Amino acid sequence: MYIETFSQMKKQLGQMEKWLETAATFAKTKSFDPNIFLGFRLAPDQLPFSRQVQIACDSAKLAASRLTGKEAPSHPDTEQTLEQLSARIKSVIAYLDGFSARDFEGAAERSITQPRWEGKTMTGANYFLEHAVPNFFFHITHVYALLRHNGVNLGKADYLGALSLRAP
Repeated sequence: MYIETFSQMKKQLGQMEKWLETAATFAKTKSFDPNIFLGFRLAPDQLPFSRQVQIACDSAKLAASRLTGKEAPSHPDTEQTLEQLSARIKSVIAYLDGFSARDFEGAAERSITQPRWEGKTMTGANYFLEHAVPNFFFHITHVYALLRHNGVNLGKADYLGALSLRAP
């Protein structure tokens, strides 16, 4: 289950990286600085676009790290451009590429905690299903929505990416 879901996360991160390219092209055709996207929000109390990308990346890499016990790469959240955000996405995809199904053996029973949980824990299985997966898709969907809301020509196929279709 874990390796398949992380494969999907890698695919979605790759799609998100393509959205950033599409946003940069859109900005160029409209003659504005593409980095203006980094500060956009859907609501005043929502984190900006740049944080949505960062948290989507962190959700994937930290879930893999916590479930396997392997150290995740550090990203200091200092990206100031779409290119820098794209580099972060590529870094996380490369990190996830280093995992195999064997790395996740025993992950369901692993005890997972985070500082904001104030000493409480979850099993790896519960953490993965109740926190990691929903959190990842929450933030990646916000990235998509922010770009769509601001005129970037993206559709459902851009969100889903290539499907593994087979001929009958």
